Amino acid sequence: MSLKKATVIIIIILLIDQWSKIYIKTSFPLTGFGHSPIVDWGFFKLLFVENKGMAWGTKLSDFLPFLSDRTAKTILTSFRLLAIIGIGYWLKDAINKNGPRVLIICIALIFAGALGNIIDSVFYGVLFSDSYGQVASFLPEGGGYETLFHGHVVDMLQFPLATWTWPDWVPGMGGSEYTFFEPVFNIADSSISVGVILLLLFNKKAFPPKTAEA
Repeated sequence: MSLKKATVIIIIILLIDQWSKIYIKTSFPLTGFGHSPIVDWGFFKLLFVENKGMAWGTKLSDFLPFLSDRTAKTILTSFRLLAIIGIGYWLKDAINKNGPRVLIICIALIFAGALGNIIDSVFYGVLFSDSYGQVASFLPEGGGYETLFHGHVVDMLQFPLATWTWPDWVPGMGGSEYTFFEPVFNIADSSISVGVILLLLFNKKAFPPKTAEA
C-alpha cells in the first residue's frame, strides 16, 4: 500500500473528525450533568463535553498528585506529540518495507485518530472562546479560553446500551446505578479503537512470521 493511499485515509478521517468537533463547538454550549442531550435516541446520544485529560477524563495529576493540572496537561500534550512522531515513523517504515496492507491501514487509522485529538489539545484553547453556558466563537477578540498546549478535546458520541441497578448484596456497588458503555468519545477515538481492534483481529496477517532463509 502506497504512502499516498495511507495519506488519503488519514486526511479523510481528520476532516470528518475536525468538522464534527468544530460544528459541535460552534453550535452548542456544553451539555453538563443534568442538561438535556443535543440528540437522545435512547441507545445513542449526541452530547458536547470537553476532556481535559486522558481516557474517561483521567488526568496525569490524578496519578501524580505533586503535579499541578496545568503541568500535567503540558506533559500529556508533549507526550502525545512524541507518540505521533513515533507512529508516523512506524507508518513510513511499514510502507517502505512493503508491509501488509492491513498493517498500514491500522497504523494510518491510529495515526489519524491520535493527530485529531492532538489538534484539539494544542490549538483549540487559542482558537475558540469557552463553551460554558454559551456557544463558542472562532478566533474571539478577547483571545481563546486557554493557552497553546492546554486545549480541551471535544467529545460528543455516546452509546449507553443498557442501564441497571446493582443488587444490594453486590459488594461496593449494591444499590448503585450502572450504565454499560457510558463513556463519551469522538471520531478520532473511534479511529484509534478500530485500528487497534483490527490489529488484534488480524494479528497474523499484520505481523506474518518471517520465513527462514535457506
